[in-house]
Amino acid sequence: MQHTVQWHTKHFDELSATEYHHILAIRTAIFVVEQNCPYQEVDTKDLKSYHVWGIADNKVVAVTRIVERGISYPEISIGRVAVDAAYRGSNVGNDLMNTTLQFIEQKLGKQPIRISGQEHLTSFYKRFNFEQVSGMYLEDDIPHVEMLRN
Repeated sequence: MQHTVQWHTKHFDELSATEYHHILAIRTAIFVVEQNCPYQEVDTKDLKSYHVWGIADNKVVAVTRIVERGISYPEISIGRVAVDAAYRGSNVGNDLMNTTLQFIEQKLGKQPIRISGQEHLTSFYKRFNFEQVSGMYLEDDIPHVEMLRN
């Protein structure tokens, strides 16, 4: 099923308290509650990041954050990629990644991008020209791999 999603991108300094609340709500619902993974969801990286989110049916249904170079990795990175369970399999994830990658290229310049992706999503990220560059490692007890897009 196709969903009409309105996409937004702002640096942390531009976010309203309400926007940030909705971004944190979906991230916590997925990464902490759904994945049953207690960890520090809110971190200082948010303060130096751009946040991408999509709204459908009057709620935030997908998010990413774009972390500036030199914070997580020498390269710019994309993290906290999350899509509401009700919107998975409907192309929202593809649109989220395309929106995020377009923003990086248009506003920050074409450059390498590194991610730490959950291992079971490797084929998803390969659709966007990310290549696996590490073996599997555990992050918060979830198998991850580093991937790079040049």
